[in-house]
Formats: sequence, structure tokens, C-alpha cells
Amino acid sequence: MWEDAEDTLRRIFPEGFDICEVGPLAWESLHDDLKPAVLDQLFYAWWEAEQDRKARTEQTGGAL
Repeated sequence: MWEDAEDTLRRIFPEGFDICEVGPLAWESLHDDLKPAVLDQLFYAWWEAEQDRKARTEQTGGAL
């Protein structure tokens, strides 16, 4: 689901997108009965992406 959401965003925004947009799109694509089973995994993937984004922003001297 994560990779599918990334692929979708790459097609829609070929110039780039915020990695933190992947999680919500992946979540929306799930059937409601699957959401409880993957919530922890999706949150972890989002958290890792957010930490990477924050580190890149701090390295370049930009504000979040």
C-alpha cells in the first residue's frame, strides 16, 4: 500500500511531494476492515518519513 501511494503521488506530482503525504493516501486506499490491522505499521512508516524530512530540513538550515 505504501509503494502504491508513492507511485500515485509521483504520477500526480512529478516535480516532487512531501513524503509525509504518502501515509494518508495509503490509509485512504485501504478497506475499512483492514485498517485496524495495519494502523501500527502505517504509523511507524509515517514516523520514519517524518523524522527523515525533519533531519533533511535541519541539515539545510530551513524551518519546518
